[in-house]
Amino acid sequence: MTTSSSERGVSLGMPELPAPAYPDDVRERLERDAREVIARYPDSRSALLPLLHLVQSEEGHVTRTGMQFCADVLGLTTAEVTAVATFYTMYRRKPSGDYQVGVCTNTLCAVMGGDAIFEELQEHLGVGNGETTDDGKVTLEHIECNAACDFAPVVMVNWEFFDNQDPASAKRLVDDLRAGRPVEPTRGARLCTFKDTARILAGFPDERPGAVEESGSAGPASLVGLRLAKGEVAPARVVHPRDGGPHDEPQGKAVHDPSPAEHLSSHDAPQESSASDPAHPAGPVAEEGE
Repeated sequence: MTTSSSERGVSLGMPELPAPAYPDDVRERLERDAREVIARYPDSRSALLPLLHLVQSEEGHVTRTGMQFCADVLGLTTAEVTAVATFYTMYRRKPSGDYQVGVCTNTLCAVMGGDAIFEELQEHLGVGNGETTDDGKVTLEHIECNAACDFAPVVMVNWEFFDNQDPASAKRLVDDLRAGRPVEPTRGARLCTFKDTARILAGFPDERPGAVEESGSAGPASLVGLRLAKGEVAPARVVHPRDGGPHDEPQGKAVHDPSPAEHLSSHDAPQESSASDPAHPAGPVAEEGE
């Protein structure tokens, strides 16, 4: 005996209708912006990524209408545009909040507390990964490395950094966003909405007074290696053992006051190597082929 497709739980459905067109005034404005974007590139196809940001700035996510628009102005198929739009996670495929709150859960941020932050924010906001609060303000997601490991754990809002977070500070952050209170990133420009961020990523200037100057550069923790390479000496910093406090010094023994150049943590103390111990040079222990 055979079973029907409905009995097997298979829904054939109807073919999807063509994407609706933008209103005439919106399409005219987007076409004007698109011409400016395309003119930056020797090959118009190279403009696809910023054009996807452009249509995302219109509706807050990349719609079928937006992908059809990109295909039309670039002479591509919708399949070619969809392949790109679905590959990059910065392009949203469904309606999102004014603020994209991303918690880094990659290795270092995770072990430093990122997993705990993400779990508590899910409970605090009542949403899961990639979901948006009922008021349309916050979309929560876990994200991969944002190249800010020296400030772990990191939370990003519309791609601006909030460094050295913990569950309490992250919950205050999302509460302020939902209440409309001013929020300042740890470094970088002041926050704007996700739609405004998408337009900036499309390559259009940030017209807010002073926002460009606020963008800054790498934070101080990221520049430590560069300063050491230039011969600058960092100030001394006492790093206590992992058991919670300094070891007691034997009675009568003078406490050593380390110089700034010394390694003060056993975790980064120099180890014997061929360079520091000529009696034990590094190298193969046998001739090649033996």
